[in-house]
Amino acid sequence: MLNYSNQLDLMFQALADPARRTMVERLCRGPASVSELAGPLTMSLPSVMQHLQVLELSGLVQSTKIGRVRTCTIDRQVLSLAEQWISDRRALWERRLDALGEYLAEDSRETEGSKT
Repeated sequence: MLNYSNQLDLMFQALADPARRTMVERLCRGPASVSELAGPLTMSLPSVMQHLQVLELSGLVQSTKIGRVRTCTIDRQVLSLAEQWISDRRALWERRLDALGEYLAEDSRETEGSKT
């Protein structure tokens, strides 16, 4: 569980930056070179490489270098960990809100019953 939590921490930290989210969004459409990822960003290539390093350390992105071209891909399995974590939280809160709704409805019926 600790490793899972640590990986989630790294992943959410990596996704906290808008430039890295832009890169992840692009990589969700398919592999891209560093130059392609840098295109829409207003930063130097060394800055783009630093952002990619953070994404790689989080496990979200993998890269391979062939010749002078570094190609990046998204690791969908790692990305699905974040999706599952968010989904689990959503389900938990939906159950809690449903229970609260049921409690309030029951309380309302009891209040109505005591007035008559």
